[in-house]
Amino acid sequence: MTARILVVDDIPANVKLLEARLLAEYFEVLTANDGQTALDICRAGQVDLVLLDIMMPGMDGFEVCERLKADKSTMHIPVVMVTSLDQPSDRVTGLRAGADDFLTKPANDQQLMARVKSLVRLKTLTDELRMRALTAQDIGIDHLLGIDAAKAEKGKALLVDGRRNSQDRIRQILRKHADLNVMNDPQAALFDAAENNYELIVISTNLENYDPLRLCSQLRSLERTRFVPVLLISEPGEEGIVNRALELGVNDYIVRPIEPNELIARCNTQFKRKRYNDHLRLSVQHSIELAVTDPLTGLYNRRYLDTHMQLLIQRSLARSRNLSVLAIDLDRFKRVNDTFGHDAGDQVLCEFSRRIRLAIRGIDLACRHGGEEFIIVLPDTDASTAEVIAERLRIEIADQPFQLDQSKQELLITASVGVSSLSGPDETPSALLKRADKALYEAKSRGRNRVVAIAA
Repeated sequence: MTARILVVDDIPANVKLLEARLLAEYFEVLTANDGQTALDICRAGQVDLVLLDIMMPGMDGFEVCERLKADKSTMHIPVVMVTSLDQPSDRVTGLRAGADDFLTKPANDQQLMARVKSLVRLKTLTDELRMRALTAQDIGIDHLLGIDAAKAEKGKALLVDGRRNSQDRIRQILRKHADLNVMNDPQAALFDAAENNYELIVISTNLENYDPLRLCSQLRSLERTRFVPVLLISEPGEEGIVNRALELGVNDYIVRPIEPNELIARCNTQFKRKRYNDHLRLSVQHSIELAVTDPLTGLYNRRYLDTHMQLLIQRSLARSRNLSVLAIDLDRFKRVNDTFGHDAGDQVLCEFSRRIRLAIRGIDLACRHGGEEFIIVLPDTDASTAEVIAERLRIEIADQPFQLDQSKQELLITASVGVSSLSGPDETPSALLKRADKALYEAKSRGRNRVVAIAA
């Protein structure tokens, strides 16, 4: 694993010490000796994590962290405060400022590296989501990154804890910040986590006769819980368990005795990150939908047809199954646009698409190929059955008038349909579509409002 780490400290000896540790792990290291320089580096370059001192002249580390987390271009960069301050109140202040962790100098090498590697992995995931969301579709960076992740609404969390008194204390601490479901059976908790959309799972190491790291590993293995943040509550002296947990993908940890404000701050940090990454994933999903669907009709577009039809043909040939294609064109559609306007034409296309959806099966693929031409791919359908489906659809179009919303006028619309089917093991998408288009052209030539099939 490699990443670019920014070390921020006004004492050169501290910078050199951290730099040597990081270089030994093959990280690339940048340095800054004041807060403003650190902010400039983060805004200008590809920084993957910041190791930040607090006591610096001018702008202290708390302010640096707050500014990083308030800037849309840097808010996703993990920050670990490495400082000589060791009071619980200092740790809580740092976490509330947006820091992902707070380590007291001299930091344990193993603990520091485990935390750095864990946060770099999370940063890599977030970067991938950001890149996909921003490049898959031009949805605008301000819209994408402007999510108010710091909403005051409660998070939904699951606590897995083996002791009743511990459960009661944690429930009391988080009562204003989380809707908390509490369980003491790890396997039951695993099933519960998979069935519910939790924003955080808190696991205590005090589970009787069960390895808490096993539960952490299982949560990271299940697809439905893979990206849910996990916070480990450990006992003093369990550094080895904590380091191993971080390697397994646990997001954060807290050591007993629990300081209430620290637990609240750590949970809130995970709620924010979960909502931010969920927003990015939804943006990616929306972008993919925009890329492969027609915005007017909601059917798949030509791009999706071109990429997916090859797979459908290969699957049919491999299984010795039939496959047919319908090419459908609305007759004299230009007259609708010329007479009633393009809004009326759009209404007709949308209603036509609705009727297509009602006429086909879930396994069929319906696409708007362009303009008023549509393609329907029918897996497991031979030529004669495809003709029957095409004729049924043609009648459905011709027999039910299309009603315009504004004028309340009813239009009689007809459609011509061309049918083609798989010809053999050397079939290609272009050849299959070309035959369907040829059949459609013939249907038009014969007077429209009819179905024509062309054999291979």
